[in-house]
Amino acid sequence: FTRAMLAGEPIDVFNNGEMERDFTYIDDVIEAVARVGERPAAANPAWSGAAPDPASSTAPYRIYNIGNHAPVRLSRLIDLLEQKLGVKAIKNLLPMQPGDVPATFADVGDLARDFGFAPSTPIETGLSRFVDWYRAHYKV
Repeated sequence: FTRAMLAGEPIDVFNNGEMERDFTYIDDVIEAVARVGERPAAANPAWSGAAPDPASSTAPYRIYNIGNHAPVRLSRLIDLLEQKLGVKAIKNLLPMQPGDVPATFADVGDLARDFGFAPSTPIETGLSRFVDWYRAHYKV
C-alpha cells in the first residue's frame, strides 16, 4: 500500500476495507523469535499415539503464534497510512475474495505463558515507525 499510495497509484481494498487483520510490528516479531530461540523446545517422552496430546510430540518442536492479538480493520490501517504519509489513498474497492475470512488474529497465550512476552506495539506506533523507516530507506 505504501509504495502505491506515495506513487499516486490505486490500491486494491477487498471487502470494502471491512476485513480485520492482526498487524504485528517487526520489533515485536523479532523479540518473540529471539525469546523462543533462546530456549528450544524439548521432546515429550510421555507422548503416546494412542492418546495424542496436540500440544506436544516426540519431536523437539513447538509451534507458537506470534501476533499482536488485536485485530485492526483494514480501513483503519489505510486511514492511519494516509495520515502518516500525508496522501489520500486511491481505493479500488472490491468484494471479499472467495475463501478469505472477515477477521483473523493470533492467540498468543502459549507464547505469553512460556516466554512471558506478547507483542504489544499499538498499530499507530508501529505504522509511524514503519513510515519513518520507509521514507529513510527509499528516500521518499
